[in-house]
Amino acid sequence: MSYSTEHIRNIALTGHAAVGKSTLLEALLLAGGTIQSPGSIERGNTVSDSDAQEKARGHSIDNCVASIDRGDCHLNLIDTAGYDDFRGGTLSALAAVETVAIVVNAVNGIEHGTRRMMLHARARGLARMLVINKIDFDGADLAALVDALREEFGTECLPVNLPAGRGSRVLDCFFHSDGATDFSSLAEAHQHIIDQVVEISETTMDVYLDAGEAALTPQQLHDAFEQCLREGHLVPICFVSARTGAGVREFLELAERLLPNPAEGNPPPFVRADGTPLSISADPASHVIADVFKIVNDPFVGKLGVFRVWQGTVRRDSQLLIDDSRKPFKVGHLLRLQGKTLVEIEAAIPGDIAAVSKVEDIHFDAVLHDSHDDDAIALAPLAFPSPMFGLAVQTRHKGHEQKLSNALARLAEEDPCFRVEHHKELNETVVRGLSELHLKVMLERMRERYGVEVDTHPPRIAYRETIAISADGHHRHKKQTGGAGQFGEVFLRVEPLARGAGFEFVDAVKGGVIPGQFLPAIEKGVRLAMEHGAIAGFPLQDLRVTVYDGKHHAVDSKEVAFISAGRKAFVDAVGKAKPIVLEPIVNVEVAVPEHHVGDVTGALAAKRARILGTDTQRGGERVIKAQAPLAELTDYPTELKSMTGGRGRYSLDLSHYEAVPPAVQKQLGESWKPHVEED
Repeated sequence: MSYSTEHIRNIALTGHAAVGKSTLLEALLLAGGTIQSPGSIERGNTVSDSDAQEKARGHSIDNCVASIDRGDCHLNLIDTAGYDDFRGGTLSALAAVETVAIVVNAVNGIEHGTRRMMLHARARGLARMLVINKIDFDGADLAALVDALREEFGTECLPVNLPAGRGSRVLDCFFHSDGATDFSSLAEAHQHIIDQVVEISETTMDVYLDAGEAALTPQQLHDAFEQCLREGHLVPICFVSARTGAGVREFLELAERLLPNPAEGNPPPFVRADGTPLSISADPASHVIADVFKIVNDPFVGKLGVFRVWQGTVRRDSQLLIDDSRKPFKVGHLLRLQGKTLVEIEAAIPGDIAAVSKVEDIHFDAVLHDSHDDDAIALAPLAFPSPMFGLAVQTRHKGHEQKLSNALARLAEEDPCFRVEHHKELNETVVRGLSELHLKVMLERMRERYGVEVDTHPPRIAYRETIAISADGHHRHKKQTGGAGQFGEVFLRVEPLARGAGFEFVDAVKGGVIPGQFLPAIEKGVRLAMEHGAIAGFPLQDLRVTVYDGKHHAVDSKEVAFISAGRKAFVDAVGKAKPIVLEPIVNVEVAVPEHHVGDVTGALAAKRARILGTDTQRGGERVIKAQAPLAELTDYPTELKSMTGGRGRYSLDLSHYEAVPPAVQKQLGESWKPHVEED
């Protein structure tokens, strides 16, 4: 190993779809000497898009890790998907880097994905930079785009280089001030960014004011620049053409000279079990702490856990623990990733990104360590969107049920936004993702990788039930069968809680009328009743149950008696507490061309949606924000495609639950009654 932690740079390439991130990665790997010739999206031979679905669709689906060794600098790059449908992997990459490079299409300008990734990176405390790609394309107004970026994201966005020769080359304006550029002037841009950087530190500012810029050492400039990035005081803008290579070497030089290394970035948000922060040091001699941010189930090398080392040194043949496991695993193969190519390495130091294979217990977001002192720590979770789009699946061929279960489990391991639910009462398996496209790709992968074909249909909506008022319930369970009997009597009260509060069970029994050992049995009975609902068969939530009185028998009272008494007392109380059905309400964002706004808002209003507002985007696109019942959006992908000619796109995130209209509740209740009568 020829580098140290101080010479590592970790960068995630993010941004909207079709901005050229994968092509930029190819250009960077070529300029850095990692590859000898660039691949292309059209030929399906890029480093990042190696999956069959990625090649077929012509865009990234998973994040891809590759690295460049340039002198003594080791640069880890993570190419991410631009489509919202696959942003689970994109967001997971944020847990492994210090810097997020948001790539912007020079022609299309600021798009939905640009805004989203700027917000995510800022919330995570990561250094941000804006990379304007396709600077040599017709229709690119670079001066106007820089103004738009500064207006949208703040005056801290400043060019660190400028295009010249009509986008054929790029000139640095941080270390240089002379040269002809396509817009602005190098001297003016140089002065703006130097002024922004030196004011971050009193020491640097004093040297600058007393002796001028020439008195500042390269290290002082680096330290001030890095501090600006870390504190959000500066968001550098740089220019590239991934197609021609213009600006690519300048990007690599910028990364090497100015971007934060793993010892300089904001500290990772590790926390202990009690929620207190844990300080991590990028010390290669300390005990190991690493975080798994990507899982790959490879048919040839087995399960692959890709991790970022935060502390200590991971060595081949060493022993590591997963989370609070008591049994360590041996690092039989320590691997570096170059896309789908795996390279054996001897060690991984703080800041390195590496992988281990054939460790079945490893999982997404696992903490790897070598000391039991670190059993109860975790990296603060990323804010992943809730997978709301669902399909019920069943095997097309009998006897493949176990294969289906195994395949879905493998897919769920890889994607934090792909969820599998098994509904026993309906004998239904439901897969949930971020969109119809997301699920379509996952099911295609299942067919290609595991040979499992499925039929799909819309799942039942995940309604819930709750109560509107407080009420008391009572039941005496008494059973005599000739031998030992059963006896248990329970008085309890149910009370509504705020939406999202969940369930509370309170023991208010006085005088030992119900011995403490039977309280868990009562709670078990209550929870059994909650699973089956009161008026429409959906689980109950957002209520408190207080057991306040009852009776027991010294001989006949048993756990089973109090389970039954608790369940039936709860059913008695809920029946008096005005039970209501709740439906999931989702936040909807729909991006459409401006001339489709009226049609789309009208269609949403017809689905009981509340229109919250619209945002205007560059290029004549509008983003409509609304809240709507999930039940009304079952066929929305098809409707939106029809309304907009395929140019509309949308995203859903769970917002909250609220009561359904009376007519809907009546319909749901009536459809459940035959089921109740059969029981």
